[in-house]
Amino acid sequence: MVEYIQVLTTVGSKEEAARIGGALLEQRLAACVQTIGPITSRYHWQGKLEEASEWQCLVKTEAGLYPRVEAAIRAAHSYEQPEILAIPVLAGSSGYLGWISANVGA
Repeated sequence: MVEYIQVLTTVGSKEEAARIGGALLEQRLAACVQTIGPITSRYHWQGKLEEASEWQCLVKTEAGLYPRVEAAIRAAHSYEQPEILAIPVLAGSSGYLGWISANVGA
C-alpha cells in the first residue's frame, strides 16, 4: 500500500517558495505544492529570539519519495538549517490520493 505525506518547509521569500516548488514539480517529486504567506514566524536562533516574515510550502507526495524531496529542498533552500517536516497522511479521498500517485515519480 502506498503511503502519502505532506512535507512542509518555510522560506524567506515568495520567489524562493516558487523556485523550490517549481523544482519539486519539475522533478516529479510532488504532485502539488501550495504556498501560504506571508506568515510571521517567531523562533530561537543562535541564542536570540527572532521574528521574520516567511512563506510556507506544503508539498503533496508519496512517503517513499521523502529522501529525494528533502535533498531537493536542501539543494535549493537559502537557510542554514531549513525546516523540513514530513507529516503522514492518515486518510484521504481515494481519487485525490490516486491523483498524487499518478503525478509523482514518473
